[in-house]
Amino acid sequence: MSALDRSTDAGPLRAAVGRDRALSACHAAVASALAAGADQASAFLAARNAGYTRFAQDRVHQPQDICEWTLMVRAEVDGRASRVATTDLEAASTIGERATERARALAVAYGHLPALRVAATTAEADDQDASLWLEDTAAWDTGARTAAARATMAEAARAGGAAYGMYGHAATELATVTAQGVSRYARATEAVGGLTVRIGDGTSHWTDVDRSLGVLDLEAAAVRTVREAHAGQHRVDLPDGTYDVVLGPLATGALLERISAFGFTGEAVADGVGAVARRPGELVAAAAVDVADDPRARRGLPFPFDLEGTTSVRVPLLERGRVAQAVTDLASAARSGLPPTGHAHIAREETPHAVPASITMAGGATEDLLAGVERGLYVQRLWYLNVIDPETTTLTGGSRDACFLVEDGRLARPVAPARFSESVFGALHRVDAIGSEILAQPLMNVWNGCVSAPAVRVRGFRFGGAT
Repeated sequence: MSALDRSTDAGPLRAAVGRDRALSACHAAVASALAAGADQASAFLAARNAGYTRFAQDRVHQPQDICEWTLMVRAEVDGRASRVATTDLEAASTIGERATERARALAVAYGHLPALRVAATTAEADDQDASLWLEDTAAWDTGARTAAARATMAEAARAGGAAYGMYGHAATELATVTAQGVSRYARATEAVGGLTVRIGDGTSHWTDVDRSLGVLDLEAAAVRTVREAHAGQHRVDLPDGTYDVVLGPLATGALLERISAFGFTGEAVADGVGAVARRPGELVAAAAVDVADDPRARRGLPFPFDLEGTTSVRVPLLERGRVAQAVTDLASAARSGLPPTGHAHIAREETPHAVPASITMAGGATEDLLAGVERGLYVQRLWYLNVIDPETTTLTGGSRDACFLVEDGRLARPVAPARFSESVFGALHRVDAIGSEILAQPLMNVWNGCVSAPAVRVRGFRFGGAT
């Protein structure tokens, strides 16, 4: 057993597979592909061992433990590639052969396909960055999470309301092996909390995720969420109009969540579409706005390499408000002529592609963003966002939970959720102050994905059905 496996097994949270088994399965899959005649082969194993405590009103209603993994091998014959995945590690020595047979069948049916000249990657040692595995998160067992949930529900009950949410921790693993000699493994802890409090018609929401439980500050988050829900009662409708708006950290993060749709990937650059291909260096946001994909950031869910074994590097997306660079995987790097940045991703029902998975907006120094708003609006979070026009970066969606009118720099009457359609670049261009507090939220359907952002003050944000 490796030293890494021993350290993982010693704590209350264990890795689902462990370094030795994970790498052994990947090596076996690659070896079977090469033995079957594959020209190239690679494999990765992604695993997760998680415990969740879900609660509602006055009880923990769904304690849940999840242990899962997927082993996937890619084989290439005459430029045609096939992938096979399994959850049966005993089958590792056979799935490479199956992938090779399918790739060969494609080559026979459709002929040779010139291979892309992908950048060479090199083997590296295990990634044992101490910031990835935090003992406070590993020790957050079922009893401790249940106690935290009960304290949160009691806090909401004392205010006359109810709390709904989930507290959880997880061990995430990734192992990658290629025929070119890459062999990497890393594992990381994850602490996550999500909470909605309802009091009358007032609601408030909080979400945060980090490698360290200590960063989440559950007690303070519960007190603040209850207080905001209490203040949010007796909502009135929001008249259509254009407002100076303070977007909370979760709302800012939601605006940035779809940034890959606006051309910040190697595929978009190769196809000549989107911001990086068509608007490089253009000032599209306030000069104080810095947005990057930063897999080494201390906040959120940092991770050292991607599914292809490429070291993940920081990629500036918006640098001092200007369109900067795009994230790539090996294929899109080869197509676009950009360097590999370590952002390969594979999701269900999607072809492999590059994804910004560690979106990070730098915080500012302004402590009280409301102070600069004479008459406006505070929006805690946004939801049901959909891209209307990727060229103009326009989204549509709605506000939700603790939304308040702002008068003379202070929260005034709570308002009901309202719809909006806005350009993300347009809103970021009108940012004139950035808060210091950062909240991180998971990216839906992105492995280990996370967006971390501060609150921002935006001048002239339109709410209402008319556009």
